[in-house]
Amino acid sequence: MILEKKNQEKSLKNKVFVIVGPTAVGKTALGIELCQKFNGEVISGDSQQVYRGLDIGTAKASQSEQNAAVHHLIDVRDVEESYSAFDFVHEANQEIEQILSEGKIPVIVGGTGLYIQALIEGYHLGGESAHKEMMVLRKELSVLTDAELFEKLTQKNIVLNEPNRRRAIRALELDQYGQGENVGSPYDFFLIGLNTSRDVLYERIDARVDVMRTKGLVEEARQLFDEFPNVQAARAIGYKEFFPYFRNEITDKEALENVKRNSRRYAKRQLTWFKNRMSVPFFDVRDENYPQNVLEAAQKFLEESPVS
Repeated sequence: MILEKKNQEKSLKNKVFVIVGPTAVGKTALGIELCQKFNGEVISGDSQQVYRGLDIGTAKASQSEQNAAVHHLIDVRDVEESYSAFDFVHEANQEIEQILSEGKIPVIVGGTGLYIQALIEGYHLGGESAHKEMMVLRKELSVLTDAELFEKLTQKNIVLNEPNRRRAIRALELDQYGQGENVGSPYDFFLIGLNTSRDVLYERIDARVDVMRTKGLVEEARQLFDEFPNVQAARAIGYKEFFPYFRNEITDKEALENVKRNSRRYAKRQLTWFKNRMSVPFFDVRDENYPQNVLEAAQKFLEESPVS
């Protein structure tokens, strides 16, 4: 029994959930559910939720949601400060290490594909051709047996602590396309993609923007326009669309429709990123087995023992 408990602790110490998908699909709710079931804490993977005072337009977790599960990397920057993928990777790694050290599971929740990919894969993200080549390599590696994968690691003199298939594939990718310093990362990431039909997703987006409007979205955007019109955060969807309205160039109704339109377009771009650049497995939130199917997959991931 003692040995079994030690093995379980060993297999859990580097496990990290990552929930991705388009805006308004339900990532926050699933993140909280995973935290409650598996003793986790949320790390926001959103480029705008870091800003203090920008709560409505960024769809930041409400106070009740933050009470239901501890959230990190929310409200960590003033509006006039910048925030980058480099900042996110550095700070997210610190949060992951701290959460794991407390015997809990980090649950990264976000839709900013660049940030998530930079954290997990550590690539130079500028070249499209390199990404296409990397995806070809990933498909080739995915059909290899465990023995063949680990033999490739040996051939390349890559040493991983507690290796398994995911980390072996990631290390081989990094060896060919990455920066090098992330090879041997102690974290074992489990990607969970959420999606649904386009019609349903667009209905959710439109409905959420309407709710934002009633909660004070226009007032939040107005404060940015009046006080910080040129900051990075002011260029975010949900705020920039109201600036022409404040200049009396369009109506408030037109501004609101522009928010909905741009949010729908952003959702499409998010899906394209996660499907084409990261090869994320997706769960349909309309499935009659959702979210039980996700919870079962998460449980299986946590029970996986490192391959020695």
